[in-house]
Amino acid sequence: MRTGLLLLSLALGLAGPAASQDKAPGVPEDLLDDEHFREEMGINDLTTPSIRKIFEQLADLGPIRYDDAQMQFTSPPSEDRVGVALHLGVLIANGFLSVQCERFGDMEALGKAVLDHAQLLGTGKYLRPHSKALLELATLHKTDELKSELVRTQRDIEREMADLRDVDIGHLVSLGGWLRAFQAGCATVGGNFTPAGAAKLARTDITGYYLAQLENLHPNLRKREVVAGLSKDLAKLQEMLDTPAGVALTPEQVAAWGKQGNKMVDLISKPGSKAPPGKPAK
Repeated sequence: MRTGLLLLSLALGLAGPAASQDKAPGVPEDLLDDEHFREEMGINDLTTPSIRKIFEQLADLGPIRYDDAQMQFTSPPSEDRVGVALHLGVLIANGFLSVQCERFGDMEALGKAVLDHAQLLGTGKYLRPHSKALLELATLHKTDELKSELVRTQRDIEREMADLRDVDIGHLVSLGGWLRAFQAGCATVGGNFTPAGAAKLARTDITGYYLAQLENLHPNLRKREVVAGLSKDLAKLQEMLDTPAGVALTPEQVAAWGKQGNKMVDLISKPGSKAPPGKPAK
């Protein structure tokens, strides 16, 4: 079985300064949805990474053992929308990994946990049909259909965040998903190292994209401890991945990348704060 690793992008981005947005790097073209899928979803102008494309890009890293994936489908570790959004990304990434490992029994717990997160973000009613569909497709062991349903779940969250003018939160969902995928990818390559596999992880265009999204978050969000920590740690990872052309990557580098990825996923997953008193958890 080949691993599929999710670089989960469930997001558009709430306005930071317009000039900064103009200069921000775009999504790598090889990670965009196919045109026919965008037409099906009625969202032809998507500018966010595609879950399906990330699976295709990273499918040849090697087999992933289910126990190594450390799947968890838990309630949000924080009542703050920032923490909820980041953890939702990790959660859905776990869902894609479960499908790839053909652990269809995980879908019931996944659906419930996604709804718990979505309700705190104000999008729960829109995701109930997806939760039901995931369970039904899992019962039938329809792997490809499950992946498509998870992509549709992504895009519906994305559009709802845009409708609520809260798309900064969407960017954080996206980041959480990508970090979980990167963490799993490092574990996979580390267990069966090849320079080619390591090179597929060393995507500074992707880390650059997410660093730009963090920089363009609303100032109130950038002040959050978890966001400040992720900004610092992601910048460090960007430096670690930036290897000169022609220099062979090593198992030690992948291990160091994985340690950095673990640090960020742990930061997202640890119990966090409640919403600021008297203020919505924007």
